[in-house]
Parts: sequence; C-alpha cells; structure tokens
Amino acid sequence: MARKVLIMGAAGRDFHNFNVYFRDNEEYEVVAFTATQIPNIEGRTYPPELAGHLYPDGIPIYPESELTNLIRSKGIDLVVFSYSDVSHEYVMHKASEVLAAGADFRLMGSKTTMLKSSKPVVAVCAVRTGCGKSQTSRYVVGFLRNKGMRVVAVRHPMPYGDLVAQAVQRFATYEDLDRYDCTIEEREEYEPHIDRGVIVYAGVDYERILRQAEQEADVILWDGGNNDLPFYAPDLHIVVADPHRPGHEVRYYPGESNFRMADAIIINKVDTAPPEGVLEIREHARQINPNAVVVEAASPIFVENPDAIRGKRVLVVEDGPTLTHGGMPYGAGWVAARRFGAAEIIDPRPYAVGSIKNTYEKYPDTGEILPAMGYGEKQIEELGETINRSPAELVIIGTPIDLRRLIDIRVPSDRVRYELEVIGQPSLDDILAKWLDGLEK
Repeated sequence: MARKVLIMGAAGRDFHNFNVYFRDNEEYEVVAFTATQIPNIEGRTYPPELAGHLYPDGIPIYPESELTNLIRSKGIDLVVFSYSDVSHEYVMHKASEVLAAGADFRLMGSKTTMLKSSKPVVAVCAVRTGCGKSQTSRYVVGFLRNKGMRVVAVRHPMPYGDLVAQAVQRFATYEDLDRYDCTIEEREEYEPHIDRGVIVYAGVDYERILRQAEQEADVILWDGGNNDLPFYAPDLHIVVADPHRPGHEVRYYPGESNFRMADAIIINKVDTAPPEGVLEIREHARQINPNAVVVEAASPIFVENPDAIRGKRVLVVEDGPTLTHGGMPYGAGWVAARRFGAAEIIDPRPYAVGSIKNTYEKYPDTGEILPAMGYGEKQIEELGETINRSPAELVIIGTPIDLRRLIDIRVPSDRVRYELEVIGQPSLDDILAKWLDGLEK
C-alpha cells in the first residue's frame, strides 16, 4: 500500500518537492499540504492540472496549525518538512510534534530535489533571509553578461495566486509583473533584473521552467529565496553570509547546508558589521567547509537626496521578509536614517492597520521599522494606509523596488538603494573568471 504523506510548506519548496519526487510516485499518496509563513495561502488546493494523473481532484492545503489533527485523522505515515529560514531548534520542535502524533519525519536533500540543467548553472543562495543575495545575483549577472554570456535568472518560487496560471512565468517587462498580479515581494526580486534587461523565470513547475529557460540562455542563474537550497544542481554555488548575525550560518535550516555545500562564501556587509562577526563566520567556514573560497564584500547605500533626511521625523520602510522571518531588526533605510541625521525614526506600530498590525503581533521583534508586506491588493492598501497615518515628515524607502509606483505616499519620500561591492582579494570576479575558464576547457 502507498504510504500516506503530508508535506509541510509555505507555497514554494513544498510544491517543488512534490513535483520532482512524489507526483508520479505510486509508492506514496500525498494526502495534504500544510502552509505557514505567508498570509492567506492555506485553504487552497494544489490543482489537478499540476498534481498529475494520481491526483484527479488535486491536493488540499491546510493551515499548519492543524498538523497534529491531520496526522491522526487522515492516517498520515510520513511528514515531509519543506520550507526554509527556520532555526534548527524550530525544525526539531516540529519533528517532535510529528513523531508524537505517530508519523515519520523527513527532510529531503539535494539528490532527490535538484534538477540537472543542460546549461551551466550558477546558484546564489544564503544562510538567512536578508544577507544580500539579490545584489550578489545582480553582480554575477553583470559579470557574465560583460563576458558575452546570455544569462537567464530563475527565481525561487513565490506562487501566492492562481497556481495553474503561475505554473511557468516569464518576466521581461513591468507589464509582465502586472499581468501576473505580482505581490510586492515578487516585484522586489524581479524588477531589478528587468531594469537591467535580464529575463526572469519563476512559478510552480520548475522542470518546465528550466527547459524553457534553457532555450534562451548560455548560463542559468539560480536566484535563491530565503536560505533555501537550489532547485537546480549548481556548477558554481555561491552562498552569502551576514556578519550582523554571526553564528546563524550554523544554526538555521537549511542555511547551514548551503554553507557546507558552497564553492564560494561571501561575507557581506563588512563595512557596517562588527569585526568579530566577520571573524566568527570565517572560523566556521574553516571548520566545516575549508575548501570554500571566502570573499569579503560590502553593500554600500545610495540615497536619492541625503540632505532631505537631516532633522526630519522619518518613517523607514524595509523589505518585509528580511524583517519578519529573516529576523533582521533593520536594513538599508534605517542605516540611511542614522547616517544622514534623521531627528527621529517613528515607531510605525501605533499607526498599523489590518494585516500590517497582525504582522507585528506575529513578529514582535520587528520594532521601529515598517515591513513592506504586500501579499495581495488588500495588504498593499493596508501598507499604504499605515504609511499615510503616521506623522512622518519624510518616508525612507529601503525596499528593492520603488513603492511609490504601487502606493500613493502623501508626504515627501526618499529612496535608498544598495549594490554589492567586493573588497580585497580573493574577488568574486576571480572566482567567476576561473569558473568560465573551466567551462571553455
């Protein structure tokens, strides 16, 4: 008899693990998915069009809060943990809950989940959300394109809408973002590539995505999400670590696996982090991945109008996932406010409404910074209302996209950008050039 399986996820890795391992596997019956981390993604169905011939009615998606009851009521034999950026302790608490309810608990590794491409793959991953994957990906793309390579970026999934319509998504213009009703989180990842003329793929079915992307690429860039493992087997695996959070590279799942697998480890933000944080990451690299090349880098900030910040009461808006499940207390916007003399950083919590208020309740460590949550039209409206209810004289936008294209901000605003700047040697250019030389041979 087929073993009954439940997959724990957050609308990304869970669907991929199902597609590549369970979908056509008659040894297993996937009874349900559970969902967490992202608001309003439970209560859906993984559709039959994507689930395959074994699942003519699709597969229901439940809130993770129902985990124990689902195991018992549906006779689940095996639970597969399939989401990212959580502490090792968190994973074991979930494993303990599953074991106590009577089921087995499984984590899936690279052999069973990584697809092989016919084109060379560079993967950019991290040990935590908010380390600086995006600017590292842009740096890698820029280097390869300067060498005459056609690069297509494939982004970790964020399918929060119609899963059938989102199975394979190709983004080349802002109109494509509108056509797929992209969330703020999606736009933050796709727009910087589009601005540079780089085609981006994402979606649900990453086998189909890969085969389509290969048709227009010399190199595939895997642009990772959270601290998850690549979906595609990398020929060069670059992993970013954050010295503002030293030790997280060996305490979070599956970021530690990335750290151990990396060909190159980039210690980012060395210009703003304490030196002891940099040294701790270097020591962990020496201990558990001595073959990795360690590179130091900064993410310097660039502000539209630095003089506008001085003496102002400011509201700082930062990348949402970095502040929430990424656990960072601040980002580039906060740094700019301090560096350029803001009189006060306004605490947004008294002005938060709806789901934004709920976000602060779920992530209480997110304090005087406003996370740019926008997982749907309603939440984007509530984000805008929160911004406009505050008594700010200036709004500092520290998100990877310009929120002013989506939200009518009724007071003056200033945008902060950041790019990767490699410091000293060895350099990322050296690593990429050596890798390209190896391809040519």
